Parts: sequence; C-alpha cells; structure tokens
Amino acid sequence: MKAQTSITQSAPAKARRALLGMAAAAMLAGGASLPVRAQDAASYPSRMIRITVPNPAGGTSDVLGRLLAKELGEMFKQPVIVENKAGGNGQIGAAFVAKSAPDGYNLLLLDMSVLTIGPSVVAQLPYNPQKDLAPITIPAYSPHLLVVRNDLPVKNIDELAAYAKKSGKPPSFGTPLASISQLAGILIAQDRGFEFNVIGYKGGAQALADLAGGQIDSAMASVVATNQLVQGGKVKAIAVTSAKPFAATPGVPTVASQIPNFVTGSWQGLLAPANTPPAVLDKLQDAVQRIVTRPEFAKHLQELGSEPSAMNRQQIAEWMRTETQRWGKVVKDNNIKAE
Repeated sequence: MKAQTSITQSAPAKARRALLGMAAAAMLAGGASLPVRAQDAASYPSRMIRITVPNPAGGTSDVLGRLLAKELGEMFKQPVIVENKAGGNGQIGAAFVAKSAPDGYNLLLLDMSVLTIGPSVVAQLPYNPQKDLAPITIPAYSPHLLVVRNDLPVKNIDELAAYAKKSGKPPSFGTPLASISQLAGILIAQDRGFEFNVIGYKGGAQALADLAGGQIDSAMASVVATNQLVQGGKVKAIAVTSAKPFAATPGVPTVASQIPNFVTGSWQGLLAPANTPPAVLDKLQDAVQRIVTRPEFAKHLQELGSEPSAMNRQQIAEWMRTETQRWGKVVKDNNIKAE
C-alpha cells in the first residue's frame, strides 16, 4: 500500500519544471501550424493519420485508440497508427497535438479529464485546451464506479457515510492525486457529511489492486477499469456515476439517485489541433460515429463497460467549458495540487 498523502500536497517545483520542459519539446516536435488548402480538405485523408494517446500502452485510451485506428484505416483506405506519448499526467501528448499542423493528420485520444482538470492543477500549462484543440467526438463514455472492499458492511453511499461517522475514522480512499476520481470522491464525501482518508497512488490500477487485497477501504475508477474486479468478486460496487442505471453494472445504484445531477466518469475524446478545417472535422466525426454505432462495435464497447456519447462538436466544446469551471472550483476550494 502506498504511503498516506495529503490532498493538499503541493507539486514540487522540480516536477513542474520537468513538465514544462517536456511540453516545450513536444511543441517543437509537433511542427508549425500551417493553413490547409480547400482541396486538401476535400481529398482528406490522402496519407497516414497518427492518433496520439498520452498514456502508456494497455490503458483505456490506448485500447480504444487501436480499435478505432483499425476501423478508420479500413474506412479511409489509409494507414492509421496509434503512438503513445506518456508523461506529465497526459499533458505531454496533449501539448504535442495542440501544437501540430491543423490538417487532420495528428489527432489526440484521451480521457477528457486531462483537459478539464489540467488548467486548475498544473501551473503554467503550456497550451490552452479550449483554444488550442478542436473536439471531434467522444467515442466512449464510462462512468465511475465507487467500489469498496468486500468485507466493508455498506451497500450504498449513505451507508458508507453512516459507517464513517459511526466508526469515528475516515475510510481510506485510494486514488491518483489531482485526478477526476479524487475530485469526485471529495464531492461525494462532502455532500454526505464525512471525509475520506485519501491515499495517493501513481495510477488507478495500483489503488484497485490494493483494494482487492483488502489494504484500503475504497476507490473510484471507470467501469472499464473496475468491472472485471466486481464481476470476479474481488471488490464490491456501491454506486455508479452515470445519469441513469448503467447497462454494464446492473443493480448498482446511481450516485444521482442520492445526490441529484451527480454525473462523472471517463469521457474518451478524440480531438484535433485548433483551426483544423471544419470539413475535415466533419468527416472524422461522421466516420467515428458510424463506427461506434455499428452493432458489433457497440456491443464491444458495452462489454468493456463503455458507451458512445451523442454530443456533437459544439456540445463537446461547451461541455469542456462547464466541466473546467466545475472542477476548477473543487480544486480551488480544496487546495488540490498535482503531484
């Protein structure tokens, strides 16, 4: 189990400098932003497309990216590759794409919380997610599951709150610091009038492993990450953060049924550099939407614990603005800092 970490831990100056340095290098590697001629947009794509995933191989974004790359390659008759550019909590890869040429050949696929939380927790973020990136679509949404160790005598968040108050000590909560799961956990605890003892981890998988081993009391992560443990009887799910009951987690109550309008999760977004021609964005949006609504692909998403979002580009841009404001307030109110 990881050492206890305060939720108000400050990011070391050295780490911030390293992030800025790596992001600057990513910008230079991305190339200058050049205008795209109308005829190029009309003939798009005419060469290889690269999808940057700012996380290591094997994660949710990586798996989804490779599934989409295969389908897009077949649809466009052009090679589509996935390149992992991990580092800086996802910000290195995001900065690389943000500063790439706006021609539709360098795309970004990631958990959108990197873009909506990053401006609040990273000092001097080297790009502006809302100004330097153009949303295309959200091919997969997976709500969070609040999960607890099997022997914890609770079945929902009200019982978890009652348990915390009766026991006299905060239940431990494993999470990567300054993450969407930490912020969601803080909101749930505050609404129910108790506190979590936050235990900081480098990644959600490590927290879930410790939870399954009984070393911590609770954790929160996407259905994609948690549902196999739930189905295997390793941990117990007590709440899901979708707006309505989620198909992949039958019988699990929603947080929204106890805390009105509470919706969080992992929105896997596909984006391009700002100023990419609308015709190119339209073509990509249409292609991905056709792929994710195919019965066999939709079934695969459901098996993974995800479903496609119906938001269009304009709705995603507005959602990014409101989510950035929402989480920015939580970060400020609780003095959350990146590791």
